[in-house]
Formats: sequence, structure tokens, C-alpha cells
Amino acid sequence: MTDASEETEFPILCETCLGDNPYVRMTKEKLGKECKVCTRPFTIFRWLPGRGMRYKKTEICLTCAKLKNVCQTCVLDLEHGLPVQVRDSALSIQDSVPQQDGNRRDYLARTANSLDVVGEQTDFSGRAQPAGREMLKRMTRKDPYYKRNRPHICSFFVKGQCTRGNECPYRHEMPQGDPELAKQNIVDRYHGNNDPVAKRMLARSHKRDSRLLPPEDKSITSLFVMGMDTSVSQSDVHDYFRAYGEVKSVVVVPKGNCAFVNFKTRADAEAAAQAALGGCVVKDKALRLAWGKPKPKGPGSELAAKSQRVVSTPGGSLPPPPPPGALTDTVIYPSQDPTAQGACGKH
Repeated sequence: MTDASEETEFPILCETCLGDNPYVRMTKEKLGKECKVCTRPFTIFRWLPGRGMRYKKTEICLTCAKLKNVCQTCVLDLEHGLPVQVRDSALSIQDSVPQQDGNRRDYLARTANSLDVVGEQTDFSGRAQPAGREMLKRMTRKDPYYKRNRPHICSFFVKGQCTRGNECPYRHEMPQGDPELAKQNIVDRYHGNNDPVAKRMLARSHKRDSRLLPPEDKSITSLFVMGMDTSVSQSDVHDYFRAYGEVKSVVVVPKGNCAFVNFKTRADAEAAAQAALGGCVVKDKALRLAWGKPKPKGPGSELAAKSQRVVSTPGGSLPPPPPPGALTDTVIYPSQDPTAQGACGKH
């Protein structure tokens, strides 16, 4: 007897796997194959996502897809388009599906009935902390990636032995990129273990986050925002960062597509940098963050500080100049500083 979860007229698919053809046609076969996760027979769907693409089919059953809120074909998260391992790392979710065959069958049998009643996928969005939500917003793919549906590379062409020519249904090109990415297992991807794509994405994210380590100079209380455009205004940046502390000022540089956010205290700046995790999303625009640089220190800055001093003397007049040839450490006029630009090296 077929499970109620298999009685469906359409599978759970992401927009990328479905393709850009609005008139896609599918073939359906009840109990046509075993699920690659739970090994139970399930309904197979097969379709062509677009011209020049390869035929695709469902790989896991409907129940397993609902439990993880993933696509039945690519096993990526439906909401964010990310691997399960990346999503669970951002939301601090532990895999609750047993990996042993006997325990997994019992677990799926208990949960299948509850999923059939509502007919919806598991919702993970409410479990995210602020830092996790920012990480997911930054890494979420906004548009479908249809190149993922292209035919596989012809192994005979790589060896120089393909004789089909233009009639070959596979791609005639040499493999590029990391060879580890080709070693993907659907079961590991579903449980969020040993996924090479997820490891690469997390490593890239952690490398970006390491650039926001607080600098040793405690006088730095500003953040440098990169990647802005005309859609993000000064008030938008101010409204976003004031949730983490008191913002003293926001300086937008339109020509450089960047902005400087100056906080009142160092603690507020560190809180904003920690919450942003190397980037943020303002008005649906992904922005990059970095700590500001300290103010320049040198003879010019010391001279400016000395020139701003007010020398108070009785009567409010300037002190008399030193006698000729006498040395003094007090700089009254900027032109008397030998370290200033334009001064001669010889006295």
C-alpha cells in the first residue's frame, strides 16, 4: 500500500532544478525507486528543465524532503538555496534524523503522519539568532543558478576517445575547479556531514569574518562599509547600525561606493561588527564591513595639535620671543617648527 505522503501530483523542487521553462512536462512513476536516504520506495518524477540541459529526477522521498525543508533533487535548502550543513551551522541545529537503518525507519514512520496532516515542510526560520540570520542573508542565492542543470562532462572526451562529436549528449570541455567538489554524496549532504561544497562555503565565510577582529588600538570606533550604491542612502545605513549602539555619524562617499559609520563608544562598534559577521544586508543589498583605520600620527599631526594650543600670559598677549641663538621647546608659530614641511634640514 502506498504511503499517503507519496500521493502527490508534483514533487518538492527548488526553482533551479525546476528550470526556466514554464511549460515543463514530467513523467511520474509510483514506487519507481528507493529513496537514497531512507531506502523506502517512493514516487519518481523525471523532466527536462530546459533546452540544452540534462534530464533530472527526484532522488529522495517526499517525507525526507519535508523533514529537512530541502529539494527532492539537489537536496539544498528551499528557502536559502544553501547546503544543509551551512544552514544548520548558521542556525545551530543538530541533525535529529537517525542515520541507522532501523532507527531511521521508525523515526520516519512516526513523523510521516504528522507531516501529512499539515502538508508543509519543516520551518527553521524562527530558530535563527541575529548573527545566524545575517550569515544566511549574506550567503543566500538571490537568483536561480541554471548552469547547475547542464549536462555532465564527457569522460571519453577528457581521455581523448570520444567519437560522437556534436551528437554527444555530454559536455566536451576539460574539468576545472577543485576535484573534491565532484565527490558529493547525497546521504552526507542530507545529514550535513562531510559536504565538500558546504565546507568550502563555511571556510570562505570564516575567512571573511576573521577580518573583523577588533583592532588593538582602542581609539578606533568606526566601521568601513563597502559595496554601496544609490539604492542605499545615509539614513538606511544609520537605521541599520543604530540597533547595535549609538551612532555618532555616518559619512557616505558616493564616488567610492562606501561609507564610514562612527560609533560613540568602542563597545558599540564591536557589537555591530560581531553581529554583522563580516557583512550585512541593507535594503536587499549585501554590504561588506571592515574596521576603520586609526588617525594618522606624525610631525604634521603633532604640529596641528601644538598650533591649537592657546598660550595664556598676563594681559592676554603673546610671550616675548626668545633671544637670538637661544633654544626653546615651545613652538609659538608653525613657521618656527624645523620639522614642518618645507623647512631646511640645516640650521
